[in-house]
Amino acid sequence: MNLGRLSQLLQLAQLGARAWRAPLVLALVLVAVQLLGAPVREILPYDRAAILTGGEYARLVTAHFFHYDLAHLAWNLVGLALVAALFAREFDLRGWLVILVASTVAVDLGFLVLEPQLEWYVGFSGVLHGLMAAGLCAWLWRTPDAITALVAGLFALKLGWEHLVGPLPFTASTLAIPVIHQAHSYGAIGGAGAALWLLWRQRPAAPSL
Repeated sequence: MNLGRLSQLLQLAQLGARAWRAPLVLALVLVAVQLLGAPVREILPYDRAAILTGGEYARLVTAHFFHYDLAHLAWNLVGLALVAALFAREFDLRGWLVILVASTVAVDLGFLVLEPQLEWYVGFSGVLHGLMAAGLCAWLWRTPDAITALVAGLFALKLGWEHLVGPLPFTASTLAIPVIHQAHSYGAIGGAGAALWLLWRQRPAAPSL
């Protein structure tokens, strides 16, 4: 192996390590919040009454970082690792922050406007679906091949199944609380919208005549 090839491999390894930094920090935040335990169980979740009548707007953010139990957290950590492994290099840190915020806002607005019966919610899965949707949008934009279309189709099929049938059996059976599948759809819409906006902004400029 010549020195040029070795240098390229080292650069790729460094890029890969940097791509995992943000997901690792996010995972550590999720774990740290969970370790706070009982003292925060009453003040972090999405609580419709507390938000609308008590002005506790911070819950619109904190609800996504707190989980009902360790099994709930574990599922989302596995999902976060999958998203990082597949898509971490599709956007820079600023881009992922935009997608994170857009997914969070989309879930919150969906709950407040379209789900008046939903009184309580915790978990990162809605935002996680936004991150997944954003990564798939980047794949479809940059490499629109059959495999990418298949993966995107399976993701859309999952969302459709949840709306028409209910939670996937293997997730519902392992969680102690009901799966709020609406969060997945709202998060996916927010993440996809933010990703398409970022990709459109990054498109090559048209050559001038």
